[in-house]
Amino acid sequence: MILNLLSAGAAHPIVHTVARNAGIEVQGSFGAVGAILERFQKGEACDVLILTRQQVDALAATGDVIADSVSDLGRVATSIAVRAGQPQPDISTAEALRDALYAAEGIYFPDPAKATAGIHFVQVLEKLGIHEDVRAGLQTFPNGATAMREMAQSKRRCLGCTQATEILATPGVTLVGPLPAGYDLVTQYAAAVNSRAPNVKAARSFVARLAGDTSAANRAAAGFL
Repeated sequence: MILNLLSAGAAHPIVHTVARNAGIEVQGSFGAVGAILERFQKGEACDVLILTRQQVDALAATGDVIADSVSDLGRVATSIAVRAGQPQPDISTAEALRDALYAAEGIYFPDPAKATAGIHFVQVLEKLGIHEDVRAGLQTFPNGATAMREMAQSKRRCLGCTQATEILATPGVTLVGPLPAGYDLVTQYAAAVNSRAPNVKAARSFVARLAGDTSAANRAAAGFL
């Protein structure tokens, strides 16, 4: 039996780690939370859904996911990355982050309309007052994993912003750290069983394993707080 998932990209690494450790076969789609939610609401089949806790709670309230299956995976910080081997900039303050962004020849991040990190990062650029100044260097992609893979292949002096889990899971990029205080964002993610899941029992078991104590070290290693 194969479990099907629709999941936020931030959970991609932990899903496959837990599935591999448990000998469970999973398949599915991982991407920007807005895009994944749209697909679920249009009726795309899945056994397990992983989105932000706020989105999952709303779906539980309408009966679209099984309420007593909702389980927190942890929080993930929207963070800054550079290509592996590239000097790590100071991003500890707003001023330092602004300088680092000005110095970057390319700025890589996920969908500014549907991805949690992408939406937030555009707001950061606007709050810093530099969105128009750096617009020419902005490189956007459907999700954070793709943005990081593309940045890893670049030959330019780059800076990226997405969820820490996606940075840690991508070869060729290095996690610098979370956005500075006042510009930071930490997102709570949760998993739940689809009310229309064809494999409810197996889906419940997988969600419990994914969010349980036996996987706590794996979640921490993947970047969940």
